[in-house]
Amino acid sequence: MQNEARETPPVAPRPPDTVMTLARMGSFHQCRLSFMRQLLRRLKAENWRFEVTLFDIDAGGVGRAVYTMHGPAHSYSLVAFAHDLPPEMRSDRVIATRWDATFTLFDGIPGADDLERLARNVPLQEAGRVSERELSLSRANRSVRLWEHVVAALAAGEQPDAEKVRDVGYLMRTTAVYGSGKFGAADREATCERAEFAAPFQVEMLNVFLIRAFVMDLVEHMARMRSPDTAVPLEPALRRRFGIGNSTGLGMAPFLLTHPALLHSWIAARETALARVRSLPTATRAAGDTFRQFVMRARAHATEWDSAHPVQIRKLTELRGDLETLSTHLKGADLTSDMPWNRLWLWAEGALGLEGQEQLASLMLESYGDLIDDLGPGMAVDEAAHWRIDGAMETGRLAEITREVYGWALGIDWADPEAQARVWYVSEAKLEPRLGERHAEPIAPFEQPLCPGRDAARMYADLIHSDARTVAGFALRHPQHRHMIRRAQIAARLPYAEIRDNTIGAGLLPIDMLRAKLSFFGACHFDPRSDRWVRINMYQHAPFPADLTDDDADDWTYPRVDVAP
Repeated sequence: MQNEARETPPVAPRPPDTVMTLARMGSFHQCRLSFMRQLLRRLKAENWRFEVTLFDIDAGGVGRAVYTMHGPAHSYSLVAFAHDLPPEMRSDRVIATRWDATFTLFDGIPGADDLERLARNVPLQEAGRVSERELSLSRANRSVRLWEHVVAALAAGEQPDAEKVRDVGYLMRTTAVYGSGKFGAADREATCERAEFAAPFQVEMLNVFLIRAFVMDLVEHMARMRSPDTAVPLEPALRRRFGIGNSTGLGMAPFLLTHPALLHSWIAARETALARVRSLPTATRAAGDTFRQFVMRARAHATEWDSAHPVQIRKLTELRGDLETLSTHLKGADLTSDMPWNRLWLWAEGALGLEGQEQLASLMLESYGDLIDDLGPGMAVDEAAHWRIDGAMETGRLAEITREVYGWALGIDWADPEAQARVWYVSEAKLEPRLGERHAEPIAPFEQPLCPGRDAARMYADLIHSDARTVAGFALRHPQHRHMIRRAQIAARLPYAEIRDNTIGAGLLPIDMLRAKLSFFGACHFDPRSDRWVRINMYQHAPFPADLTDDDADDWTYPRVDVAP
């Protein structure tokens, strides 16, 4: 029955005009296609083996360690360097020069010479250099609110305060996880043919997974070194409540605009998965009961999710209210017959807000791994294959595409200062994306082409007055539109490739773009610190590498609840 629905689904994926608005993308939640969950499913299914091959850390928390995962064909080692960082030097900003811990993911098992070379470079991060043997470069800082509390409690033979653990949720947060060739590390092309790295960002997700294991070992080690006679380890259930935090800023936001084909592959996989589930003609009673249980767990998850940012406070209020509405509806809902998931979805479109709808989309996928997990590896894409401009296309067809994809932008008055209030540019000091105020700063000459809507409107204005018959002829007369021609042609083939919203308007919230990307990573507990940077939690409640053999590698994102559905 499920295979039949997969071949000819009566429910089509949602249209891009619905999905690709910033408000909706800024309401996305992790799901079983998220990259962390794809990684852990593979590690468990293939019986990857974990070992700590080096742990040389002193009482002050300074030293080095090597954590290795052995797979069917390759081994990968997190090389960790722990530092004694003065509190006044601890910063999440990209301009920081020292951190509590620095890391690299090594391709294989490092030898003594490798470790010495890495010790000279990895702690320096951008100021150092790594080689093609390294797959990533990252760093992390301790949580000021929680680290010392946990060390002191364990050293005294006690468990840390559970409420404090709940409030923070991590002992360290990464401030960057660099991959794909940065600072001399291996390009993605070097590893993308390996099955374990076929899906996007698997190198980075493995890096963070091993960082979490190291951090938990480090805090317990420091407690033992402080008081060997009384120290105790973390209670296993409490230990699982710690994830790895992350601070992410504007540097990530333009990624969704500069990788349109990749963006399409992510969204298309999620929308196809949702359509497959909605297309099921029936569901078992057990599936309905499991879904109700997931809704209860999602409510518990939303209760644990806090933020001080007014935008996120509003969204959390909406989410909690939506989950309450959903729970009430489910008390009398039939989830077994007459396309139950599609009926539930159609109800939700009228009864829930964006937060609730997108949470529901994720929850509906949870029980149907056999139906949708095959979509995961296809979320990667050869972007170069989509980059060539079709010069033979007739200009009439390009105009038609522009109206179809960018119709929303053609209706905007781009002469209004509010419509072009922002400018994306690259900072000279750090070569990082920045967002400035067009009418308050002299930065317009440095603008990056990160507003497809406005640029599409400009192209269309020239296009409808052009006498060129082909795109090649039009591009020769108007070379300034080449980047927009390319984007339009990509979006014509890949409908989810383009954000259908103004990315330079006065009302832009870059955190919407950050959340969309981070949700595909599998991040939770989005906590904006402004409109352009956010803290998150990764791998909270997940099993640790040594536990994968016996633990569930997939069903860990939502906290467990004891009440029957």
